[in-house]
Amino acid sequence: MRWEDFRRSDNVEDDRDGGGGFGGGGFGLPIGGGGLGIGTVIVLGLLGWALGIDPSMLIQTAEVATGGRSQYEQPYRENTTRSGGAPTDQMGQFVAAVLGNTEDVWSKIFQESGQQYRPPRLRLFSGSVQGGCGFAQSAMGPFYCPTDRRIYLDTSFFRDMRARLRACSGKACEFAEAYVIAHEVGHHVQNLLGILPKARQAQGAAGSKAEANRIQVRVELQADCFGGVWAYHSNQRWKSIEPGDVEAALQTASAIGDDRLQQQSRGYVVPDAFTHGSSAQRQRWFTIGLKQGKVSACNTFSAAQL
Repeated sequence: MRWEDFRRSDNVEDDRDGGGGFGGGGFGLPIGGGGLGIGTVIVLGLLGWALGIDPSMLIQTAEVATGGRSQYEQPYRENTTRSGGAPTDQMGQFVAAVLGNTEDVWSKIFQESGQQYRPPRLRLFSGSVQGGCGFAQSAMGPFYCPTDRRIYLDTSFFRDMRARLRACSGKACEFAEAYVIAHEVGHHVQNLLGILPKARQAQGAAGSKAEANRIQVRVELQADCFGGVWAYHSNQRWKSIEPGDVEAALQTASAIGDDRLQQQSRGYVVPDAFTHGSSAQRQRWFTIGLKQGKVSACNTFSAAQL
């Protein structure tokens, strides 16, 4: 992937040296009548490891299905001492470059439809972090928090992609890693377009956990498709895709499919428990975005075939 000429974003907050221990807020594990057990919460957090959105959304979905509700112990208070601007190390530069490129691509797309794109901020952390959606650990994977409109990323996830998931290898991993970031930016685009709030309302009204999960799958597959839309426009303007890049991204999409992860962890597959989509679905929707480059092509909510 050719990313060296990408503009570096100023919306990166580097908290890797701070250990995530900054003031304000706190994520309370679900408590009270009908609350989920801590084991279930941990499982849901690990599901977020596969390119999840805000982990609390998965927990809240499960709470709705079981008749309980999540409780937050304290309101979130932003700490304004975060360091801004592009980090100076190689990985930090890569993240800032990819984020900057998504900003340029989505700003143009929004402008063409008469809208203004308001970019998210991205917080790099190490080990654990506390933010607008509560407490998060590296095991949860990258996620987007609609409350504070931030993407949270521990870059050790990229090492896990290579070593644990074996999702990619060599330089082609850079495009796969960029796909991870673009997926989370896709959730931010959904938030700006009003899709996320409507999806959460629909999940709240769902009659079963399986139905709520099916809504979540459509949310995640659309974010995959939006990641493909970014890649299409980035390549059109900057010629950023090199041989082997797309294959690496598709291999990553396959590695993080719900069916593959369930088979590895349980030994069997439970489609009603999918929250992100199967390997084939994730590959398909990323490819749709990559080939067509249109937001309108990513309407997973009206698609008969996922």
